[in-house]
Amino acid sequence: MDVRVTLKKNYEFRRLYRKGKTAVTPYLVIYSMKTGRGANRVGYTVSTKLGKAVVRNRARRRLREVYRLNSDKLISGVDMVIVARSACVTADFAKIEKAFLHACGELGLIKGEEK
Repeated sequence: MDVRVTLKKNYEFRRLYRKGKTAVTPYLVIYSMKTGRGANRVGYTVSTKLGKAVVRNRARRRLREVYRLNSDKLISGVDMVIVARSACVTADFAKIEKAFLHACGELGLIKGEEK
């Protein structure tokens, strides 16, 4: 995906929280909903409970990178919100990536494993 398409509006996040499917791991929570659009749209949420701005921005960068590296494995036409949990701050990158792929598998977002 060349163009990064992100969720930015509050109503887009609220719609996913309310109507989307959920997968929970120790490091992150994913809310997703199939939309039928051509490209996936992704939003990231990192609460102030996780720490100060430097810590939150690092967690957000890691979540963005996990999505970027694995976006080609995902089906298209999905909106998703990735929420960082407190364990995400101290976890190494491989654990976060494994948790992301596991959660996407639970939601049926991985190509060839659709539910």
